[in-house]
Amino acid sequence: MTVFKTSRRNFFAHKGRMALSAVAVMLSVAFVCGTLVFTDTMNTTFDKLFATTSSDVTVTPKAADTNEDSQNGTPESLPASLVERVQKVDGVESAEGAVAALNVTVVDDENENMGSSTGAPTIAGNWTKNDLRSMEITSGHAPRGPTEVMVDADTADKHDLKMGDELRTIAVTGDFRARIVGIATFKVTNPGAAVVYYDTATAQRELLGATGRFTQINLAADAGVSHTQLKKDVSAALTGSSEPVKVQTQKELSDESREGIGEFMNVIKYAMLGFAGIAFLVGIFLIINTFSMLVAQRTREIGLMRAIGSSRKQVNRSVLVEALFLGVVGSVLGVAAGVGIAVGLMELMSSMGMDLSTSDLTVKTATPVVGLLLGIVVTVLAAYLPARRAGKVSPMAALRDAGTPADGKAGWIRGGIGLVLTGAGAAALLTAAGADKASDGSLMLGAGVVLSLIGFVVIGPLLAGGVVRALSAVLLRAFGPVGRLAERNALRNPRRTGATGAALMIGLALVACLSVVGSSMVASATDELDKSVGTDFIVQGNQRIVPQAQKAIEDTPGLEHVTSYKVVEAKLTSPDGRTEDSDVTAADPTYADDLRRETIAGELSAAYGKNAMSVGSDYAKKHGVELGDTLTVAFKGGQTAKLKVAAITDDDVAIDKGSRYLSITTMEQYVPADQVPPNDIMFATAKDGQEAAAYTALKKALDPYPQYQVRDQTDYKQELKDQIGQLLNMVYGLLALAIIVAVLGVVNTLALSVVERTREIGLMRAIGLSRRQLRRMIRLESVVIALFGALLGLGLGMGWGATAQQLLALEGLKVLDIPWPTIIGVFVGSAFVGLFAALVPAFRAGRMNVLNAIATE
Repeated sequence: MTVFKTSRRNFFAHKGRMALSAVAVMLSVAFVCGTLVFTDTMNTTFDKLFATTSSDVTVTPKAADTNEDSQNGTPESLPASLVERVQKVDGVESAEGAVAALNVTVVDDENENMGSSTGAPTIAGNWTKNDLRSMEITSGHAPRGPTEVMVDADTADKHDLKMGDELRTIAVTGDFRARIVGIATFKVTNPGAAVVYYDTATAQRELLGATGRFTQINLAADAGVSHTQLKKDVSAALTGSSEPVKVQTQKELSDESREGIGEFMNVIKYAMLGFAGIAFLVGIFLIINTFSMLVAQRTREIGLMRAIGSSRKQVNRSVLVEALFLGVVGSVLGVAAGVGIAVGLMELMSSMGMDLSTSDLTVKTATPVVGLLLGIVVTVLAAYLPARRAGKVSPMAALRDAGTPADGKAGWIRGGIGLVLTGAGAAALLTAAGADKASDGSLMLGAGVVLSLIGFVVIGPLLAGGVVRALSAVLLRAFGPVGRLAERNALRNPRRTGATGAALMIGLALVACLSVVGSSMVASATDELDKSVGTDFIVQGNQRIVPQAQKAIEDTPGLEHVTSYKVVEAKLTSPDGRTEDSDVTAADPTYADDLRRETIAGELSAAYGKNAMSVGSDYAKKHGVELGDTLTVAFKGGQTAKLKVAAITDDDVAIDKGSRYLSITTMEQYVPADQVPPNDIMFATAKDGQEAAAYTALKKALDPYPQYQVRDQTDYKQELKDQIGQLLNMVYGLLALAIIVAVLGVVNTLALSVVERTREIGLMRAIGLSRRQLRRMIRLESVVIALFGALLGLGLGMGWGATAQQLLALEGLKVLDIPWPTIIGVFVGSAFVGLFAALVPAFRAGRMNVLNAIATE
């Protein structure tokens, strides 16, 4: 009980000194809890949506995929006769056919795409009784004819649609127009999908290209009949059906729909938790520094406690209990802040087009428990080493001045361990860079990153002496005696300087690594585009290219040739007898000129001959395929073909790596016309001297189809750069949390250092040091510590990035590009971070009363 009271008294006596550590714990816990609440809320939203929109039992084509249309761009479907058949099954209250298609684009009368900007699908279908489970008509009425359409209220609000507005729907089967006669509002949260409804006959004709067919049958169970029993009875009734079907209960269909979303949400969840872990790691250095300095400042006090009978264990426990208080306070605040972060993320997603309602806010019991345990355990563990040092304080320390540093320089043992770890990390990175397979090298890269990071952290105090002196010679000496004082203060306690710099080093190492990888990816892709892409224009979008858009491209004046590019599902059987699912690429022969692929055997042009194809070198090596061998290709929805290998392409590329090419003419011999897929992408080459005119004409030809973009090589490179830049900016934003915690560490170190040096500061002021010079000294000390961390972090990160690029080179991304403007900008920015971190400590030091400071013991 005495230990508890002493710890509580010490904690509240030094609460100001622990405030920044508490903020660091709070931020880290808040990010963890915010991530969990946000992802749980997203899951709740989708769970409610899927559960509400699913009927008691659903019958779908066995080949249908919940998230994709069929190979030919229209949904898989069932004959309408099955509706009457299942209606007669005992236990079925009602059976209703439904049509739903995802491979559509809907535009308004100004040709603006009505689809979501977040990647959520546009869903077109017929209005059914089952839709009343999730929606209600709030304006107008359901569509009654081919010229009428109903839209969801969220889409209408986002795009200012109103009754009577005309919408054009673009599907593989053709374009058609209809006017809005109704608006339906979701009863549950709609995460962003755009939904349009037509009458049944129109939906069948325009979306499926056939009458008398449905994409699914929705069944409602009679009272007292379980979903499982109804599924069993319906499955029995449909046994032997001419078209294979899949029968699912509401729960099974909801689980299947949720599976894809769940995988996506897990990626987001674990990525964000990874960044929270980095923030926790950085926070550990802050906590260690805080308690180390507090223990050093209370050396005399601890010595007195030992002199009057306190045991080492009691002193140790006293410091750990203070850490427990810090962890509890920071974690409780962090849990509350985490809910606020989750709400903020929901608002951000809503502003981007994904609607999330706070009414679905989900705070599971495990979330605050995880946040509290994590924050408390990490804080107590971080305080263990300072607590252990406190326990070793001798009773004789009561006779010494408080605040005497116990570790003026890093021990040789620590330095030796750091050198071994750093050397092991460097060896692992070198091994990864020389790996023959990316999968093998990635393991060594991970080991190298971890070992080198730990090594730099351990060896930090040893590096501090040399690096700080070098930085000081360049930056601080110009400030005369004040600069030399700042240098000596930074070198006074190498362990403290090393730990403070290491906190900043971790975040900046990741920034540098990702910058190098991102810049190298852009440079490599640009280099490969320059070398291999011979076409002038590339056309693609978020919908496979519909026939009417294809015709517009082919009819564009000024083009020398247009190339179609289709991906066809197939099963390949190699000469060694092994069969695997493997898409093949059917293209026009001109694709050999549009994309210049090197071959290791044969000529690529020969692969576009009759009953011929190419394979990639990796596939050829794996299956022992040689030029002239015959592959058995079973086309989905078509026949089985025997195709001769006329070329083996080099897979040491990034574009179309592993693709197997054949001509569209060959493919059409074995795939029925109604199963031929639309183009995934198209290429166009202008006639000599007409590039600019053809570019303008091609864009104009595709004006009616806003879902497609026309890009020349310059556009394509810029888009690639922008996409990688957006991804990196997102990652940098998440890393900002760790950098903020590191800045708090610099602030805390300086603030406690000022308290520790109160008497010294008073004496310096007494012998003539002005307030301005004092503040400058503290600012310069902060700058040199920040630059020390930045120098280590950027150097380490560039090493990681260069190694990662060597692994990417095995996947075809061969150019190493160091983004020097970014690296230099981050380094210079670190100096400003140091200046910012020193503002409050320098201000407080400047306001000290000289006589009171001198009198401080």
